[in-house]
Amino acid sequence: QVQLVESGGGLVQTGGSLRLSCAFSGRAFDGYAVGWFRQAPGKEREFVAVIKWSDSSTYYADSVKGRFTFSGDNAKNTVYLQMNSLKPEDTAVYYCAARRAAVSGFVAYTMDTVYDYWGQGTQVTVSS
Repeated sequence: QVQLVESGGGLVQTGGSLRLSCAFSGRAFDGYAVGWFRQAPGKEREFVAVIKWSDSSTYYADSVKGRFTFSGDNAKNTVYLQMNSLKPEDTAVYYCAARRAAVSGFVAYTMDTVYDYWGQGTQVTVSS
């Protein structure tokens, strides 16, 4: 059984940066695809980014491309999402999710139903 715990959210000004963490327990993260989603108040949960650790390939939503970047620390069994140049529209609860079985391409990974495990979420607030 895999458990995911997010951290690193907080309050930041427009243009600032945050690094979200998704700590894995139960299995090593590099056997999974790890996605990030976010949900703003009154809105549906939306895809942010995914990394397939099998080949380190990544896919980002257009809204965050060039600003958000994945990294990982095997010793800490933790995946990170570095978020730069933050905007007020990035304000949301951010969730990490994981899927063990590989799916070809990236389209499937943009859907939250494809993931097996979810964290509890961490709040990111960007002030204008």
